[in-house]
Amino acid sequence: MVKAVLHQGDAVCWLRKLPDASVDLIVTDPPYESLEKHRAVGTTTRLKHSKASSNDWFDIFPNDRFHELFVELYRVLKKNSHFYLYCDQETMFVAKPIAESVGFRFWKPLVWDKMKIGMGYHYRARYELVLFFEKGKRKLNDLSIPDIIQVPRIYRGYPTEKPVEVSEVLIKQSTEPNEIVIDPFMGSGSTGIASVKLGRYFIGNDIGAEALEVTRERLQELQVDLVSTLCPQPTSTSDTTQLDLSL
Repeated sequence: MVKAVLHQGDAVCWLRKLPDASVDLIVTDPPYESLEKHRAVGTTTRLKHSKASSNDWFDIFPNDRFHELFVELYRVLKKNSHFYLYCDQETMFVAKPIAESVGFRFWKPLVWDKMKIGMGYHYRARYELVLFFEKGKRKLNDLSIPDIIQVPRIYRGYPTEKPVEVSEVLIKQSTEPNEIVIDPFMGSGSTGIASVKLGRYFIGNDIGAEALEVTRERLQELQVDLVSTLCPQPTSTSDTTQLDLSL
């Protein structure tokens, strides 16, 4: 039985092809607009490649597309389910009101404590935020988990790669085995790795061919049954041909 399905394409175009109320959890880390500012100054890079690895930097997903993204995320998510959005403090103030406007309930920002200091000028960065949203009402599986998740950051990995252990906490809290987790901006596939390790099904998408290949290789190392496809771009905004979500 297939445990993971990978697609390559624009996130919003891909989401438009998923059926209504078809997924149990969304965990994602868009390449938000403020990353471009951080890359343009100081010790970050203006170059095509990340200094921390041989991987290409990804194309930025602009803030003005958040509304169309959140509309689709809300539509494909089942009622009584959760949505987690990795972001920085600047993007939080942009994303939160837009997500609320399409119907999500915002609970709180979770803090991923990277446990080691990073770059910066005004109090150097050691944390990243994960915004916790809800559609309907779903109880967390373990009410004793704190809102600060301590996992060391990854050095010299895929650009902005997130540790699998952080996504494992979110997936354990908000799903049961055999439920479907999606990530429209899967990057290096950390959410997918966490999902299949925990016995969930994973459906991931990324616009970059390199991200698709990196995720495929990581899942193959776990001997996961998977399908990889190129997600065709719609010929127009009225193209709503749906993808087969059967696993």
